[in-house]
Amino acid sequence: MSSVAARLERLPFCGFHKKLLFMGGLGYTFDAMDSSSMAFVLPAITKAWGLSSFQTGLIASSTYTGFFFGAMLAGLCGDRFGRRFVMMTTLVIFCIASVISSQVDHWQAFYAIRIFAGFGAGAESAIVAPFLSEFVARKYRGAFTGALAGFFAFGYVMSAVLGNLIIPHFHDGWRYVVVITSLPIFILIWWRRALPESPRWLESRGRVAEANATLDRIEAQVLNEGQTFEPVTETIVRATPHVHQSTFLGNFAAIWSRKLRRTTAMSWTMWFAIAFSYYAFFTWIPSLLVQHGMTITKSFGFSLLMYAAQIPGYLSAAYLNERLGRQATIATYMVLGGLSAVGMAFSDATWQIAVAGICLSFFMNGTFGGVYAYTPEIFPTHLRATGVGTSSSFGRIGAVIAPILVGLIYPTLGFAGVFGVTTCILLAGAAVVLIFGIPTRGLALEDIATSDSQPARPGAVPVPSRGDA
Repeated sequence: MSSVAARLERLPFCGFHKKLLFMGGLGYTFDAMDSSSMAFVLPAITKAWGLSSFQTGLIASSTYTGFFFGAMLAGLCGDRFGRRFVMMTTLVIFCIASVISSQVDHWQAFYAIRIFAGFGAGAESAIVAPFLSEFVARKYRGAFTGALAGFFAFGYVMSAVLGNLIIPHFHDGWRYVVVITSLPIFILIWWRRALPESPRWLESRGRVAEANATLDRIEAQVLNEGQTFEPVTETIVRATPHVHQSTFLGNFAAIWSRKLRRTTAMSWTMWFAIAFSYYAFFTWIPSLLVQHGMTITKSFGFSLLMYAAQIPGYLSAAYLNERLGRQATIATYMVLGGLSAVGMAFSDATWQIAVAGICLSFFMNGTFGGVYAYTPEIFPTHLRATGVGTSSSFGRIGAVIAPILVGLIYPTLGFAGVFGVTTCILLAGAAVVLIFGIPTRGLALEDIATSDSQPARPGAVPVPSRGDA
């Protein structure tokens, strides 16, 4: 372990980490607001512009199309140019595109600009977790990253409130909602002053002096709060860190190298399974239930309850990340999410639909609380953003094709068939995580990176080998 990593691992959870959590959380809140608000914007612009169902569906896919390219490029750029640069640049792209999209009057322009907005949002959401998790010691990392992902839930709840309070009651109310989602441009002023670059990334690029200067400031804040930490041993201080060269193609090839390919394949499969199942369930629940004669889904109260259930879902996963481990938390929530979906498929009474829908929202979003904590841990520092970005990007493929595939399945297999097929994909993803995933709980990022990256038996602890992060 290098001196930079050792200094980070000895830090107690302090005001600096709380500020990071809030800063990254605000970014996630507005990301979620932007994507989920389209559910309320689409009916308004469809009516105002007289759109066909094809045109409406095309616009609905624009955000996810942008997400795919944004997440992919953010990962590659994050390892090449730095996490902070990517996080701030993509925020600017997202905000500017959102403002412009609120002023257009043609669906073609709206569609094109929403791709750019999705690009910025997808890139930012892909870089936040790997960036901020690098500041946190092993004993807090799972709970920290799980809680960070929990801010997505606040964005969903806020979009539901704005969508129902503004759009129906104001002329062109959808424009006001889109402008509100662009407000994080003001966060940029705060981030420029208070957000440092990752010391782990700086060290991996040979910028050790900058990394140590950042750590000096963090440690001074810890001491000012009256907390203490153990000194770094002399042998670690004298260790020479390995400097990694970084290129786009080189990084992409590296995550598919012999050492990392099983981890990468597991991560991509995990993201695909959860994204496919999540968007299959939540994109089609209203339409499928209405066709099944359950008009409860038209009520704002039911939608708000399902959105609100996300908050305890994320927070419970953040808690269990450190108690059960990331793999067990992800797999457990995937299975329970699938069972909730099956229960919803066979529900008839209003209260049964409500309970099953709330449970589905709780467990499916809780799964993301584990996924966002786990993915940054299983890739080494010089490839962390690439690993997370490409995994998230591959997951977006599932988000794009799920609604289309469900539309093809429903006429043949019916309501239960839709939830049955997507639940099978969810359970397959859980099995892949348990079988091919690697344990990370209680390990420093450097210890995980220097393991052999092979799947371990349940309860086994990987033995560190020679290497670096």
